[in-house]
Order: sequence, then C-alpha cells, then structure tokens
Amino acid sequence: MTANPVHNSIDYTEITVTDLGAAKEFYGSVFAWKFTDYGDAYVGFTCPGRISESGGFLLNEEPRPAGGPFVLLYTDDLDATAAAISVAGGQVTQGPYDFPGGRRLHFADPSGNELGAWSVPSL
Repeated sequence: MTANPVHNSIDYTEITVTDLGAAKEFYGSVFAWKFTDYGDAYVGFTCPGRISESGGFLLNEEPRPAGGPFVLLYTDDLDATAAAISVAGGQVTQGPYDFPGGRRLHFADPSGNELGAWSVPSL
C-alpha cells in the first residue's frame, strides 16, 4: 500500500497467480517491476516511478473466479465507506477485517464487480 494514500483513490492492485516465480519473471522482464517476498504465498511489486508498492501477487491454485486483478481503493474512514457502499446499492462481501497494514473490506458494485477498500487504523 502507498506511504501517503489519498482518500477515494485507486491505491493497490492484487493479481492472483498460479506460479509466483513465473509471475515475477514475466512482470520483471516485461515491465521492470521490483519484488518483495512476503512468505510463500504473497509477493509485493513496485512499478517504476513509485516509491512504495503498487500491488501484489497472491498465490492460488487458479486465477480469481471472475478473472482479472483485484483493485483496492484507499479510504480515510473504512466504516463510513462500508455504509456508503450499501446506501449506493453495492454490497460488502467480506469484512471489514484487520490485516498487517490496517483494515480492509471487499465489496461488489451494482454490476457485480468485486473491489476492495482499505484504511490505516486510527491512532
């Protein structure tokens, strides 16, 4: 996640892959991405020009059921965002839950597209 996230912005993209080594080789050689390993099932990536991670590869037996990357938005207030999602006709599908960088939720928009939102915990 970025060092100075901006409220309501696209902040992080998570790509489910079946082979972390192959993903690192492909994106590193094609796009010059740099990588940080986080255990056996997750690798963060940083794109050129970014000072913090742009996204990550999540290891799974198959790609996301709907396919494609998982886009994460940043919000200053995750609980308010969860409420706004429901009011606007979306559905929170997972969370909010804690993770090492803060709090996160997954949601479906009115068309069924799944995205996520995250926030830094209040101090």
